[in-house]
Amino acid sequence: MTTLHSPNVTPIPIAEINHRWSHLQKVFQKKGIDGALIVQRVDLLYFSGTAQDGALYVPCDGEPVLFIKRYFPRARKESPLNQIVPIDSFRDIPGCLMDHYSALPRTLGLEFDVMPVAEFQLFQKGFPSQKFVNASTSILDVRKTKSPWDIQQMERTAEMSSLTFDYMRRVLTPGLSEMEFAGLFENFARNRGHAGKLRVRNYRTEGYSWHVLSGRSGGMTGVLDSPASGEGSSYAFPCGAGNKKISAEEPIMVDFASVLNGFHMDETRMFAIGRMPTKALGAAQAAIAIHQELLNTIKPGMCAHDIFSRALDIAGSLGYKESYLGIPGHQVSFIGHGIGYELIEPPIIAQAKEDLLLPGMIFALEPKFVFADEFSAGIESVFLVTDTGARLISKTPVEIFIC
Repeated sequence: MTTLHSPNVTPIPIAEINHRWSHLQKVFQKKGIDGALIVQRVDLLYFSGTAQDGALYVPCDGEPVLFIKRYFPRARKESPLNQIVPIDSFRDIPGCLMDHYSALPRTLGLEFDVMPVAEFQLFQKGFPSQKFVNASTSILDVRKTKSPWDIQQMERTAEMSSLTFDYMRRVLTPGLSEMEFAGLFENFARNRGHAGKLRVRNYRTEGYSWHVLSGRSGGMTGVLDSPASGEGSSYAFPCGAGNKKISAEEPIMVDFASVLNGFHMDETRMFAIGRMPTKALGAAQAAIAIHQELLNTIKPGMCAHDIFSRALDIAGSLGYKESYLGIPGHQVSFIGHGIGYELIEPPIIAQAKEDLLLPGMIFALEPKFVFADEFSAGIESVFLVTDTGARLISKTPVEIFIC
């Protein structure tokens, strides 16, 4: 069997896996869910320790069973679970559950937010007498608070991201296209463990690492549910870095997302070659002011929409209400999002969200300003809610990068 030798590959400890699925069982017991089949790749990894092709059955009581279609030897090596069973098809699962538990669950949870209809219909045929319920809310509820081990992994990704931003400062020169620049720093990050593939739960969203918006590209709104989309490389991918050449003395916003050992980081910093134009400098400094105020304000028990409202008030007091979070009429209604095994996960820090912050929650906060057809300015860092307040997971300096 092939063994992964990368120093960035860290197996999930058995104590971590056991804590995760036992926590999920407690949620199921409160909701009256007898068990759930977990098939989405990230959820499967989170609760079993392997991302091989299969399904994990978590009962409300007793040990879970991992069913593997492909590839069983690697799954056996990667997962610390006691019960791992090879199967040829998901159609085998009902019979295997009967063999293990002598009964089938009356209420069966599935990941309704991500499961294709065709796959759901397959399970309906296999479990004709079961009541199906949504297990995704329970799964995400467990995932939204991070353990000390999770936090340690996030800090490793943050270190890689910080090194990459420092590299950007050293190689950014006039005449590079946005995409050429992105290729340079992504290659640097790949050589330090960045997996390249960013995982997002929404099937209509694509995660990528090359969100480089220079000058007027930063003033372009588009497909993304984000303050600015940029021009992109084509009509087929109308967001992120494009073919525009980067010039001296123009604002450049780099939103770099990366992933190491399955854990994501999402950071934005402003760059300029030589000098940052006065208007862009003021907006970038305003974004940093919001960032720092939130860092000093956030604490457990705060409501997500209160954080959003506080940031909005600061933006207005600094004179940037019209450009905050997008051009007028197209402003987004969130300032941050949870992050971990997926790029975007709960909690969402938004106008309409009433989630209460808990110690162990990790999220990216991104106050940004957009000036139509001119530029974008902003900052994004990853925050951890502690027992008494908040601290940065991000290790990239909170500053404007002048090259």
